[in-house]
Amino acid sequence: MDVTENPVNFSEFLQQDLADVQVRFGKEVASDLGCVNELTQYVERYRGKMLRPMLVLISAMASGGLCGKSDQLLEAHRIVATVVEMVHMATLVHDDILDEADSRRQGKTINCLKGNEAAVMLGDYLISHAYHLCASVGDQKVSQAIAGITNTVCEGELLQLHHRDQLDIDLETYYEILRRKTGALTGICTQMGAQLHGLNPQIVQKMYHIGQELGVAFQIIDDLLDLAGDEAVVGKTLGVDLRKGKLTLPMIYLLSILDPAPRQEMQAMIRQVEDGNQALVSVLMEHLLEKNCIAYAQQLASDRVNAVIQDIKALLPDNRGRQMLLQVAQAVIARQS
Repeated sequence: MDVTENPVNFSEFLQQDLADVQVRFGKEVASDLGCVNELTQYVERYRGKMLRPMLVLISAMASGGLCGKSDQLLEAHRIVATVVEMVHMATLVHDDILDEADSRRQGKTINCLKGNEAAVMLGDYLISHAYHLCASVGDQKVSQAIAGITNTVCEGELLQLHHRDQLDIDLETYYEILRRKTGALTGICTQMGAQLHGLNPQIVQKMYHIGQELGVAFQIIDDLLDLAGDEAVVGKTLGVDLRKGKLTLPMIYLLSILDPAPRQEMQAMIRQVEDGNQALVSVLMEHLLEKNCIAYAQQLASDRVNAVIQDIKALLPDNRGRQMLLQVAQAVIARQS
């Protein structure tokens, strides 16, 4: 069955579970200090489509069909869905510091409102509470897996920082950053959906790969939106990547296809943008469009998602969870924010 012919109503099947994630989140991070509660309540404005907790829940529903638990959720799934949302929110708070961003979700960032010191500590607070809540699952392997993936996310950020201002970065390094920085967390979401059902390691690993690949595609589109999105729709400061010396797929591809002389000219323009010459951003965009670099990146993201869709269909039985997972995959490449 083509999921576009008979889509599942997400709000009907997940509304209560996603609402439960928000309630658990709020209870876990609540403090007896008003200044802490002010920050944790404000950061909930960062919450978007809740992709990561959604991936935990629908992967559990989908993979449950392999062990006679089709569409079933365990209490542990709901806890882990909350944990990954906390980890994700912490990374957003820290990313805004690294990017010196002033806006997110049409509002000011924590670092803009309260300064970098408060934002660093808030991100750490969210991470520590994520581990505290994860311990309540009562399964050391789950805690170790999520902690390990959080380490991988940090490694991805450090790898990206290491290559900042390096205008000769290649596509494989870019993909490695994406696999660690974004793909690892989405991978653990789909992995945990299956692992908590007690499925065999081969299936659990395949579920991780599905989530990781969706995360990589998601980040490619996110990077495209930073270059060519509408700030009012995307809801955060745009053009950050170029200003911070972070080359993403369209620009890496453009530099790779240019002859040496025009490549050096393009690199010189990128350096000027980093130094604050925002007028050159539109010039760079013209080159990206002229060489079809935006379309190239969109196609690579689409190809990745199409491969994931085939993996999902080959691995999982047809049930409501699988249908929702397929819809999420398709939505990754259609997103505008």
